[in-house]
Amino acid sequence: MKSKINLNGKNILITGANGMIGYQLTKLLLDNYNCVLTLSDIHGKSRFKWPQENTFYHSVDLRTMKDCYHICQDQHIVFHLAGVKGSPKSAMTNPARYFVPMLQFNTNLLEAAKRCSADWILNTSSVGVYAESERFVESDVWKTFPSKNDWYPAWAKRMGELVLDCYRDSDGGKWTSYTSVRPANVYGLYDNFGPDSMVIPSIIKKGHKSRVIRAWGDGTPVRDFINSEDVARGMIHLVENKVNDVVNLGSGQGFKIKQIVDTIAAYYGKKVEWMGDEKNKGDNIRLMDTTLAESYGFKPTKNLKDGIKETIEWYLKNENSSRSKSNTSK
Repeated sequence: MKSKINLNGKNILITGANGMIGYQLTKLLLDNYNCVLTLSDIHGKSRFKWPQENTFYHSVDLRTMKDCYHICQDQHIVFHLAGVKGSPKSAMTNPARYFVPMLQFNTNLLEAAKRCSADWILNTSSVGVYAESERFVESDVWKTFPSKNDWYPAWAKRMGELVLDCYRDSDGGKWTSYTSVRPANVYGLYDNFGPDSMVIPSIIKKGHKSRVIRAWGDGTPVRDFINSEDVARGMIHLVENKVNDVVNLGSGQGFKIKQIVDTIAAYYGKKVEWMGDEKNKGDNIRLMDTTLAESYGFKPTKNLKDGIKETIEWYLKNENSSRSKSNTSK
């Protein structure tokens, strides 16, 4: 039986620590383990107040190898969450803003972590790596090209996965101390509620600000949603169990966008006005196969309706402090 990683007593690095997954991951680690955390992001200071005795924050630019080596020194475990946050529409209109820095983040950070002899590396990929399909199965990715709706960010994420595979194959297949995860559509506390936000935070904000919620499209596309806390739980579970694989993190359940909008509208008591087809409405169905994650012992625990309610209530309490623009955190 494969031994597990004991996170107690470990030095753990989290990149993209100012994001919503970074927040949940940090909280879970501090609440459940006696470890020392190095938190990094491109922003000048942490968005969150953590105990100072065992958390250290570094403002770094992962596009530079020097910064990557600096934060990877003496780290046992590396959770690489950093990316460029934004909507699929903004990624299509300004692809260089996403593709180029993500290539740099992934190549530099993973190279530094490997050279600094980290015990385990977790790389965060994306649902966007998949071609349009009824259900996304991990092993299907390299049989196809990504959907045109996620073309540039998807290739950047695929390259991150390949970097780790290259290190494995360059070592004759002996080095296997890494996991890659592909989260579905993530939502939750500390989400991005700015102009480049995804569907759930966007509709939450519209519901609060507008008399009528105006939503683009017809509400028929189907998506798989997972709460950021569940993503963080899944990451920890896979690392603890030394899962050397690429694993989907999703609910495995499909929800029409109309269901999401109606749920949020009902909370506010607002009417919804559908604005017709949008040019970049995306694929019709994006649904995760979660068989592999379940075989490794992981299932999400947060109900979507409850998670949306929790996110709305958090947003209403923290509206002024919510981010107004996209950033490089998850």
